[in-house]
Amino acid sequence: MPKGLRLLTAILPWVIVVVVSLVAALSAPGLRWASMLAAAPALAAVRYTPRGVLLIGGVSVALAAVLGMRSDIANDRPQVLAALVAVTLVSALGSELRRRRERTLAAVRSVSEAAQQAVLAPVPERVGALRCAVTYNAAAAEARIGGDLYAVVETPHGVRALIADVRGKGLPAVRTAAQVFGVFREAAYDEEDLLEIVHRVERSLSRSLGGDDFVTALVAGFPKPHGLELVNCGHQPPFWIRDGRITVVEPVATVPPLGLAALGGDRPVRQVLPFEPGDQLLLYTDGVTEARDAEGFFYPLADRLPRLLAREPETTLAAVRTDLTSHAGGRLRDDAAMLLLQRTTD
Repeated sequence: MPKGLRLLTAILPWVIVVVVSLVAALSAPGLRWASMLAAAPALAAVRYTPRGVLLIGGVSVALAAVLGMRSDIANDRPQVLAALVAVTLVSALGSELRRRRERTLAAVRSVSEAAQQAVLAPVPERVGALRCAVTYNAAAAEARIGGDLYAVVETPHGVRALIADVRGKGLPAVRTAAQVFGVFREAAYDEEDLLEIVHRVERSLSRSLGGDDFVTALVAGFPKPHGLELVNCGHQPPFWIRDGRITVVEPVATVPPLGLAALGGDRPVRQVLPFEPGDQLLLYTDGVTEARDAEGFFYPLADRLPRLLAREPETTLAAVRTDLTSHAGGRLRDDAAMLLLQRTTD
């Protein structure tokens, strides 16, 4: 809850008590206005503990009793006071239920954060000869994790990077993401050929995924200081950035996503590109380019990226994320991950 809203919900019950009491005291008969004091404990249940709700409710009942003494409709006094007491008790119960839900949600978030650390290990600012920056947004904001994943590892065969997007959301997507992440990290150390890494992930997924499930993935390798290798399996094409010029690296073959190789299509192909000091490679998931604005238009990453580029990868991604969130009206509806890699000059 925003800080301003927390402050408002904290003071508003007392404001209601003061304002209603003043209006009731200056009006005749005051008891009719006093019945509006029930709003104070009801609103307090949103912010206060049960004890705080009972305090505000008790003050409201006491004030209503005082105001009722000067009312000319004294016969209604017991009903008004009974209603205030009932609202106070129900509001206190609601406050306790809210606190229990908050504790449960806090526990779920704690578990989800632990799962995220296991599935999405933090990417260091520098890995080998690469500077790295990453940003991630889960569509299930309460869970903080989803089906997008990324990894950057340094191996005896050079630095390897992965970005992938699991079909679907929620826990099934997280389980598949964890599987892809684990197989990739192991294969990245064992296999010298980038294609063999992809084949191992494909074999693992073919044994576990359902018929309609799949994972789009892009694997990047940096086997030598000035070289770049890419294997794209149905994923979004990355952006290769050199001296402010942006090139979309389209795949050279139509390769199906991981998990669908048995259905046909071209076999994975390794693309080789130069990657000089200062060059950057932006990897991203479709949650970025498919984010819609209020009119239904997709986020034009290729058009926006040139004016958002900065010398520091972290600054670039921060600017892109801010622009993307603004385009989507403040909240993204799908998992979205971006990984920016820059070849250092030293």
